[in-house]
Amino acid sequence: MRDVVDGRNRVAHKLLAHMPAIAILVVFLFVGTLYVAYTPIWQAPDEPAHYNYIRALGEGRGLPVMAPGDYDQAYLERLTAERFPPDLSIAPLEYEDHQPPLYYLLATPVYWLFQGSVRALRLFSLLLGGVAVALIFLILREFIPDRPGVAWLGGGVVAFIPQFVAMMASINNDALLLALLWLWLWLALRYLRGKVSPWVLGGVAGALLLTKTTGYGVLPLTAVVLYLRYRRAGMPGRWIASQALALFLPAVALGAVWWTRNLAVYGWPDLMGLQQHNALVTGQPRAFDRIAQQGAIAFLIDAVRTTFRSFWGQFGWMGVVVDVRIYLGLAVFSFLTFYGACWRLIESLRQGMRPRQRDALILLGTAALITFALFVGYNITFVQHQGRYLFPALPLLALGAAFGWARLVERRLAVGTGLALGFAVIVMGAVGLIIGDLAVWPMALIGAAAVGLPLLAFVPQRAQGLLAGGLLVGLVALDLWCLFGFIVPLLAVSA
Repeated sequence: MRDVVDGRNRVAHKLLAHMPAIAILVVFLFVGTLYVAYTPIWQAPDEPAHYNYIRALGEGRGLPVMAPGDYDQAYLERLTAERFPPDLSIAPLEYEDHQPPLYYLLATPVYWLFQGSVRALRLFSLLLGGVAVALIFLILREFIPDRPGVAWLGGGVVAFIPQFVAMMASINNDALLLALLWLWLWLALRYLRGKVSPWVLGGVAGALLLTKTTGYGVLPLTAVVLYLRYRRAGMPGRWIASQALALFLPAVALGAVWWTRNLAVYGWPDLMGLQQHNALVTGQPRAFDRIAQQGAIAFLIDAVRTTFRSFWGQFGWMGVVVDVRIYLGLAVFSFLTFYGACWRLIESLRQGMRPRQRDALILLGTAALITFALFVGYNITFVQHQGRYLFPALPLLALGAAFGWARLVERRLAVGTGLALGFAVIVMGAVGLIIGDLAVWPMALIGAAAVGLPLLAFVPQRAQGLLAGGLLVGLVALDLWCLFGFIVPLLAVSA
């Protein structure tokens, strides 16, 4: 009897310890459900094309094939301009038919069960998004198990990025991609400690290859993991060969199923259907054409601005921007987060990291670099300055956000940063008076940070959790403001 009571107490203690993370996950699902319910139908990037892929499977037509006519730029522009009126069919939008099938196959039973309901399929994606958020917590706990506050703060920042919520609450394969990628990263960190079989890691990698073309970044990541494990274990070459076989064979075997199908329908060497896709999406803006029109500098400025805005929140089909003051506030927040994270990183390098932390940082950093490289590569061909393509790098950004703000509110750095920001406001004011154009709102935001940071530094240590909670509450409020202040009123179909 005593053992039973002790067991129940241990379970209760574990639940209590994880309560902040559980609360964040519940709030994420609640806010996401609001996005599911209130975001006007089809008003998420490529949602109709993803839906048509699922519909083809649900109606028994088999895996769709990318064919001429699947992408009509003029018709797509008409649909988005008129906010997808009911009298205009979305059936011609089938330009996602080149995508690997796993997400769509998993969504097909939902399509059957709820008779093709768009919102039911959105909820399916949202649940996958919830799994992805939970995996952020697990990844950060692997990095530093003795500081759970870091995990739930970093995970909370990710969970409540407005654009992340909007994308997870729509029909798209990004939700499964992120869930599988972050599952792979978590398992990889455990594999480095000898707690996960390489065959399991290879199987998840294979699932990524069957989810989205950007999931192929897992292959170089697998090579990095193998190197880190070898460096730590110092095992002979035969051991390395056996590990490489277990890591790569399941991935290649699963990927080969899809490659074989594509060779049968598209021909050599179009293993992933990308050549067929790129040949058919005529009319989509091309990077070099835009550079010729704007000039390289103007193009780069527009790319950076649009990427930043759409990372945080640029909704619909990139047509709904929020109040510029919100973006300025987020820019200040992002800068301070990056600044604090850099200080933390420099100090950690000076003091030395534990092996598990060093390996985790290398792995998450490599994942972020691969994500950025894929983003740049895509934008070299097409004009696709969409910040959501950077979401696979969110585990590293979550780590930086949590540690950055923890370092930023430490007294010495907070006071010094506050003084520097105050001086910056004075300089901005002087320059504004000289040129006759005061940047009032940026000055107000930076001034608020100059005053607020030193004040936060004097908050007692036991109240630091309340500050983190306040930050997350602010992000939730921003989520609701974006939904009801911009998405709903600006994207609803006119009566």
